[in-house]
Amino acid sequence: MADKITKTDKEWQEQLSKASYQVTRKHGTERSFSGEYHDCKDKGIYKCICCGQPLFSSETKFDSGTGWPSFWQPLETGNVEEQEDRSFFSVRTEVHCSRCDSHLGHVFNDGPQPTGLRYCMNSVSLNLERDSKA
Repeated sequence: MADKITKTDKEWQEQLSKASYQVTRKHGTERSFSGEYHDCKDKGIYKCICCGQPLFSSETKFDSGTGWPSFWQPLETGNVEEQEDRSFFSVRTEVHCSRCDSHLGHVFNDGPQPTGLRYCMNSVSLNLERDSKA
């Protein structure tokens, strides 16, 4: 894993769009079916919008019907971290970028095989590096 990236709140605000800042730094959530990648079929690698760390491959993306881009596994296990989230009167597992601690979304145990996981991510927390061979 690469060294941690830390910036001031002001630096993050200057780097990110208002929506990306709200989701990644303030643990917000974009509206379902509103994000750029919820229905995207392009091939490539989804990277953290804050630091560029590779997070998910389009090869593990699936249509979960939730309105958010969903993946059944991260590109590298160490590139994401999980933390219990008890907001909104429920217990969920929040997913963060391991390099810059940006909030990406949540992971649930109702995904497809082979993992049975659904990494439900916010489009504004990701940047798709499209495969130039596609």
